[in-house]
Amino acid sequence: MCGRYTIVSNFEAVRRLFGVNLNVPNWWAPRTNVAPTEDAPVVRLRDGERELVQLRWGLIPFWAKDAKISYSTINAAAETVATKPAFREAFKSRRCLVVTDGFYEWKKLGDGSKQPYRIVIKDRAPFALAGLWEKWRPRPDSGPDQPRKSARPEDD
Repeated sequence: MCGRYTIVSNFEAVRRLFGVNLNVPNWWAPRTNVAPTEDAPVVRLRDGERELVQLRWGLIPFWAKDAKISYSTINAAAETVATKPAFREAFKSRRCLVVTDGFYEWKKLGDGSKQPYRIVIKDRAPFALAGLWEKWRPRPDSGPDQPRKSARPEDD
């Protein structure tokens, strides 16, 4: 499963591919090593329109007590995404497209080190990985690692 990826394509190619209607956001920049817990570009639907936003990589379920769970929720398996508690609610209605143009896989070498290989489409065009998003916020009166007051994202 992907643990690092790239997005070095120019913005215009991404805008055309995903049909987002906006100018280059001030946060857009080529990235050769997007890592878990970093903010990264995704396309999602909002009021029937596609929007390009930055979201943190690592899903934090709405019920999570703190953000630390995001280190273990960077990838969801197709076989269990609909049933695992961390993913199942987002899978029902909060899907998105993770904007990328390549991802890394590592080959373990004889000396124990790992060699990264970047996997791209033949023409190096941008593409998307399936993603999920969730709305989570710590309680303002309890510090940064506390659960939200509401039980569901829709309650906000």
